[in-house]
Amino acid sequence: MHVYDTLSEALTGLRQRGYTYDFNLKHNQLECPAVQKLFAPDSFEVEEVHRFEGNTDPEDESVLYAIRTPDGLHGTLVGAFGTYADEMSAEMSAKLHFRRNV
Repeated sequence: MHVYDTLSEALTGLRQRGYTYDFNLKHNQLECPAVQKLFAPDSFEVEEVHRFEGNTDPEDESVLYAIRTPDGLHGTLVGAFGTYADEMSAEMSAKLHFRRNV
């Protein structure tokens, strides 16, 4: 299992491992602007989750997901957690349940 100390280190490491697409959260779907596709919660897999906590600033708290889609796209989704988390549907929230890789 890969362990990263910072968000930027994790993004670099995941890109080197083939997670080259960027995903955006769109309430109840993931969007991949590069290929102009949307993915419902049941149409992608979360392969890794990395959570980063800011030492002094709550705005530095983030979570990084390594995502794989059925058609072979590998990419990342970066989001905030806690108070600053993006609004999302219950189904998407369950899919992206914040868990930490060990």
